[in-house]
Amino acid sequence: MSHSVGQVAAFAGVTVRTLHHYDEIGLLVPSERTYAGHRRYNDADLDRLQQILFYRELGFPLDEVAALLDDLATGRGDPRAHLRRQHELLTARIEKLQKMAAAVEHAMEARRMGINLTPEERFEVFGDKDPFNEDYTEEAEQRWGDTEAWAESQRRAARYTKEDWKRIKAEVDDWSERYAALVAAGQEPSGEAAMDLAEEHRQHMNRWFFEVPYEMHRCFAEMYVSDERFKAYYDSMGPGLAVHLRAAILANADRHAS
Repeated sequence: MSHSVGQVAAFAGVTVRTLHHYDEIGLLVPSERTYAGHRRYNDADLDRLQQILFYRELGFPLDEVAALLDDLATGRGDPRAHLRRQHELLTARIEKLQKMAAAVEHAMEARRMGINLTPEERFEVFGDKDPFNEDYTEEAEQRWGDTEAWAESQRRAARYTKEDWKRIKAEVDDWSERYAALVAAGQEPSGEAAMDLAEEHRQHMNRWFFEVPYEMHRCFAEMYVSDERFKAYYDSMGPGLAVHLRAAILANADRHAS
């Protein structure tokens, strides 16, 4: 069975003009022609076209494609080696596309979260303590992505401007300085000042991201000492601050429970 140029163009998703060009340069010469001179393609021609389109998809120039396929057609090439090469090329292409897809997904995630800042702006606002680090963001969604708290944080963050993020950062910096001073002064976590700052910590999240009940705040407190990343973040404000804050949050929750 043979096929017309129009049929082959439809099968392969290329234009008739493309098939004419391949014929003209000797890359894909149809095996048959009608008495009227019309091109007719058999199954071997379709197999060759499939190989051509494979290499074109990988970015090979037409002259290299012709050399590769002619080697096979004349017996100079090893069919098994040819298949291995195709597999290697295809695997490399898949890896590249996966990396591209991952980059696009990260960009989509950042936009969905409303973090529409340039790298320079993010560094300006957050410095090296960017709370929207891709690793943290992905982990947070995996852990809490199906919760209402996560959904609410996304809704709120999507509305924030660069100035809003600066205000958030300024509040965090101010709280950090005051809490570090309290710890340095030797005040107890169960003292009024420490518990008040723990409550301020909770209210900051309520105001900017999502509602944090006291039981949830207790869970966060445990995470601040059990997760080395959070512990390092808080201890960077002052030695022992993470453990102190945990105790203050628990004391504050007990205070409001009673």
